Amino acid sequence: MSRDVARNKKARRDYSISDVLEAGIQLRGTEVKSIREGKVNISDAFVRIERREAFLYGCDIQPWQAAGEYFQHAPKRPRRLLLHKNEILKLAQATDEKGYTLPCLRLYFKGSRVKVEFGLGKGKSHSDQRHDLKKRAEMREADREVARFNRR
Repeated sequence: MSRDVARNKKARRDYSISDVLEAGIQLRGTEVKSIREGKVNISDAFVRIERREAFLYGCDIQPWQAAGEYFQHAPKRPRRLLLHKNEILKLAQATDEKGYTLPCLRLYFKGSRVKVEFGLGKGKSHSDQRHDLKKRAEMREADREVARFNRR
């Protein structure tokens, strides 16, 4: 059973996601408590492969209010992702191609563990985004017509 904490809705709009992966995330205790309270923002979060390790950048986890200053964490520090070596190598090869990136899609609890879902995506141009909006509007209109016909 998984419980969503944060979603990045802009990621699917701005990127065409071809592959979705799940990874554990290395956190400190106060970070987990802040995530449980929902004080996290992943709208600018992305994954980068460095030195054969995967790191999550741009994830903003606000400090936990009940802890003192000594035990606090930095809100936007890079966090290491827990992936197998062959997964990291595959992602490193994929992101070496021009235009591919690894945007963060959602952050959730799976049992008592915090997991990150990210995707291998290629950036969409503005014309592609407009095409998707037009396609979605046409589908919505077709669904309305079918519903109107079935009500008779």
